[in-house]
Amino acid sequence: MKRPPRDVEGTHRKLSRRALLLGGMQAAFIGGLAMRMRYMQVDQADQFRLLAEENRVNIRLIPPTRGEVFDRNGAILGQNIPLYRIIIVREDAGDVDKVISDLSKLVALDPEEVERARAEMRRSPPFLPVTLAERVTWDDISKVAVNAPALPGITPEVGLTRVYPQGPDFAHVLGYVGPVSDYDLSQIEDPEPVLRIPRFQIGKVGVEAKRERQLRGKAGAKRVEVNATGRVMRELDRREGQQGADLQLSVDAELQEYVQARLGDESASAVVIDCETGDLRAISSAPTFDPNLFVRGISVADYRALTEDKYRPLANKTVQGTYPPGSTFKMITALAALEAGIVGPDDTVYCRGYLEVSSRRFHCWKRGGHGHVDLLNSLKRSCDVYYYDVALKVGIDRISEMARKFGLGVRHDLPMSAVASGLAPNRDWKSRVHGQDWLVGDTANASIGQGYMLASPLQLAVMTARLATGRSVSPRLVKSINGVEQTSGAGETIDVNENNLRKLRRAMFSVSNDRRGTAYGSRIIEDAFRLAGKTGTSQVRNITAAERAAGVIRNADLPWERRDHALFVCFAPYDNPKYAVSVVVEHGGGGSKAAAPVARDIMLQALFGGTPPLEAYPRKDRGRIEAQQERMKRERRPRARTDGKDRA
Repeated sequence: MKRPPRDVEGTHRKLSRRALLLGGMQAAFIGGLAMRMRYMQVDQADQFRLLAEENRVNIRLIPPTRGEVFDRNGAILGQNIPLYRIIIVREDAGDVDKVISDLSKLVALDPEEVERARAEMRRSPPFLPVTLAERVTWDDISKVAVNAPALPGITPEVGLTRVYPQGPDFAHVLGYVGPVSDYDLSQIEDPEPVLRIPRFQIGKVGVEAKRERQLRGKAGAKRVEVNATGRVMRELDRREGQQGADLQLSVDAELQEYVQARLGDESASAVVIDCETGDLRAISSAPTFDPNLFVRGISVADYRALTEDKYRPLANKTVQGTYPPGSTFKMITALAALEAGIVGPDDTVYCRGYLEVSSRRFHCWKRGGHGHVDLLNSLKRSCDVYYYDVALKVGIDRISEMARKFGLGVRHDLPMSAVASGLAPNRDWKSRVHGQDWLVGDTANASIGQGYMLASPLQLAVMTARLATGRSVSPRLVKSINGVEQTSGAGETIDVNENNLRKLRRAMFSVSNDRRGTAYGSRIIEDAFRLAGKTGTSQVRNITAAERAAGVIRNADLPWERRDHALFVCFAPYDNPKYAVSVVVEHGGGGSKAAAPVARDIMLQALFGGTPPLEAYPRKDRGRIEAQQERMKRERRPRARTDGKDRA
């Protein structure tokens, strides 16, 4: 059947429109393709020509500038300084031996460094730069730059490295940085690419390690054009990184220097804590070491000298060292008994030199005994028998609970390495750890800070600050980050009877200010700064019955490592506590002779904000103190500071 002419005409029109639409789309596609080809062949001809010659663009990291560290007053503790080095590119040098020989005529080269560089060149691609000399002077850099045409492959470079202007004073607090090692990378689950930059420095111990991420900052990046062998042709663009955060510590550099000097050559430690804020004003461990040696790369001889020293200079005794607290723990035992209502401040115990417990004698330090003693006299004269008797009535679990309430047996959160928890043992602990029942003899030992009881100097300072204030003072080391103040450690009121705390403070006052007190010789004369404290002597050896019968051997007659530890804790002023101080002298003997004078001197230095007047000391000590002050003034080195602005 024939279609009508009108239908045929309509069909032709539809086909024509479709053909035009399809043709238009084809034309647009071909036009776009032509424009793209023109863009690639004309506009981008140079770039693609380079690619055709097997060139490529790489993204390379730019190391961030490490944040700096300051004390509470703006004295700089850890800073970055320019590091001048000379590098060599084997590919460009040609005759490496000749170039090195020519360079040695201009710059003094360390033979060991040169050999290390040769070894590195042998295992590296020829186009990679290798450090030939590091920490050279600006004059050396100038000589190399002037003679560059005669030294092919040699290039002077400027970078940054860490230095510690205060030297040994802050070695245990700040720690130090060093190049990233394979071990460091193995300890990080997903290491950032910046850590793989050759000789990139990261914190190894101390604040440098614990606040590594904040101090490190964020790496920048640059796009560089490299050829097929990986050699850099040119830099295309650059995005700078983010500098690390600046930290301000709570420590006072001048007080820290004094404390370090006052500890001298002893194996000892001292902590000064602000009772109002919890700020650590000084935290010193002796002997110490120069952290700059580790940044530069410590020699085998220097490292061996540190590790073989029996006084353990690498150990931070303030937070790592844990010791039997000895009689400095007696306030905790007394407070546990007072809070439980088991004893009153006027109740007395008769001391005849020992207490019989389960057919065993627990001796007092005074062989003949103290007679009848109450709470005040038990602390003032440090009677052991009083605390044996009280502890057996109150029990170890209450004593342990009170110890933790006052910061013992608790790990304090500080950005320092290996902060110890100490130990405030109880029945459950001994059963869990040793699989044994707790004995009454264990309680007697713990009551005077012996046996299983362990505390660090930091914990003893915290305990003293809490006794002085009645608040749960917590130690703070980082005061601000990039100028932003960090949370105070002032703490809340502790749930104990304030009247009981007053009785203990009064007893501690008598220790230092009553003629029969064990620390009377280390008192402060200045009425406004009267000190309250407690001596401690922790035994490190067993005394046999035979030795006790014949007479206990004096510490001075024993080898150093068998002598007792000496301890002293104190706070001042008595009426309005500002600072608490703890001092531990390893194997120092008696706390009243070895530790109390050091703590008193440190306390006065803190209270006066510098050298105290001689009138603050007992008359008999003034000649010695004056000579000591003069010696320290002569030995004090200049302080490195910022632009002079107070960062407090």
